[in-house]
Amino acid sequence: NFTDGLALGAAFWGSPARGALTALSVLLHELPHELGDMALLLRAGCSKGQAMLLQLLTAVAALAGASCSLLAEGSGAGAVSGILPFTAGGFIYLGTVSVLPEILHHSGPAQALLQLLALLAGVAMMLLIA
Repeated sequence: NFTDGLALGAAFWGSPARGALTALSVLLHELPHELGDMALLLRAGCSKGQAMLLQLLTAVAALAGASCSLLAEGSGAGAVSGILPFTAGGFIYLGTVSVLPEILHHSGPAQALLQLLALLAGVAMMLLIA
């Protein structure tokens, strides 16, 4: 969530249109991400209240990331211009190193191809934003 905040702050600093597109991308990825996290926390034995509190605490990291991104604005345009590629690279790294092997291992060929195409669509969206 911290990197989401970094990306949002840098994108809105660059232009309102880029910020809106980044916000839409973050929203589309956060909904299933947070629902999945909630399911994992409940399955791990957390009560609904505990799981919601943990989700709230991690969501606060997005505010911290946006704050850091906006504070970097005072350092000059060079500092902020490096944030979007940094966050995009982080998302690509997580997707290819952590998620992709798991997807390919536990899926049939058709499902693996569909998920790989979805991953590539996400990478393309990040390239459009950056």
